[in-house]
Amino acid sequence: MRLLMIALFLLTGVFASHASFAQSNPRFVPLPPAMGALYLPDGNSQPRVGVILMHRTANYMSHPACTELSARGFAVLCMNPRFVNNEVQVNWDRIALDVKAGVEFMRRQPGIERVLLFGHSGGGPTMSFYQAVAENGIAYCQDPQRIIPCSDDLRGLPRADGVIFVDAHPGQPVMVMRALVPAIRSEQNPPERQLSQDLDPLLPANGYNPHGNSHYSQDFVRRYIEGQARRMDTIREEAQTRWERVRSGTYPYPDNDIVVIPRAGNPGAGPAGSIYISQFDPSMDAFNTTRQPRKLLRNEGSIAVQPIRSVIVPDQSIAQSALTFDFGTKILSLRAFLTANAVRATDSAEGIDHCSSNNSTVCAVQAISVPVIFVGAGGFVFIRDNEIAFEHARSSDKDLIYIEGSNHGLGPCTPCETTPGQYANVTRNLFDHLRDWINARF
Repeated sequence: MRLLMIALFLLTGVFASHASFAQSNPRFVPLPPAMGALYLPDGNSQPRVGVILMHRTANYMSHPACTELSARGFAVLCMNPRFVNNEVQVNWDRIALDVKAGVEFMRRQPGIERVLLFGHSGGGPTMSFYQAVAENGIAYCQDPQRIIPCSDDLRGLPRADGVIFVDAHPGQPVMVMRALVPAIRSEQNPPERQLSQDLDPLLPANGYNPHGNSHYSQDFVRRYIEGQARRMDTIREEAQTRWERVRSGTYPYPDNDIVVIPRAGNPGAGPAGSIYISQFDPSMDAFNTTRQPRKLLRNEGSIAVQPIRSVIVPDQSIAQSALTFDFGTKILSLRAFLTANAVRATDSAEGIDHCSSNNSTVCAVQAISVPVIFVGAGGFVFIRDNEIAFEHARSSDKDLIYIEGSNHGLGPCTPCETTPGQYANVTRNLFDHLRDWINARF
């Protein structure tokens, strides 16, 4: 299976549980308009700690953490939000109310003394936003810096006791921006077939290699990531103008409208539909390396402290699929785009105004005081992003560790291996480490 198809399964909510750890009788929990499945350890043990998983739109009711964490003695509530598999209609701050329902449910369970949030991938901004509002009130999400502020009904969210970030991305707006191809000639849909040569990421003259690792020059990368930010600004400003007309009652629709973004990846397709140039060029320091030596959990279980570089290998199937309509076009409502997919930036790497959006892990962790841990996948493209989130985190009790050879789906990155089984222990190592981190604090 191709490397990034694993990540595709993750981002579209398709997970395979580990049969050896399978919990025998998870209980369906209706939390309308959300829903969940409660996993408890088999046997007579009484969990003291409950863990809640949820994503913005993905199906997390059979996420690997459901069985892996319950097998290690924890109660795990794996939730689907009200917008499961419905990126078009997302209204970002409504999802916090779904998390609230999960927290309140878990607090009512017999024996539960501590409740933790688990933010994997897009669950990172989901859970960090919730906790930031729970700790600081709606002043956090109604800051004038935000493109779209939250609603007043987010007052009084019950706090969690800690947050686990597992290869959490920096925020959906950042991922949208990084998928934008800045070489398009206009925002018209359908787009012109030809890309501008000076910013074409699939042109060998710019460093693209269709048969192996690409090598983009520093000048090309700088122009490319700045071009992505300019394109995001163009789309955002036009959407905000339309939204203000909706709010003022001068727009043809009284409630909402559609946003179509060509050459931009498809949320339902995951990375398989998005051109992230850091996937093609593993040597790209802006995304794929840490700035400082960090902890690396090796396959045999030891922990080393060293500079971290992603071991990702390119998936060449992305190149053409991302230029199609089905895999390369984002279709969102105005509300979904502005509340969960828009950001201000001068470039798509580190020139990001993270706090311009409420969908931002990097912004939210600056407002969270409870213990947090960041776990990065050593075989994916969030190496630097995990480090940035750790650096910005306000918590006095915070940790950062990378799992050697892990793909974004929390399994071994088999295409990354130089010898068979090189990363075979990824899943066990990850969840054993989280078990120990939880037990040491809660």
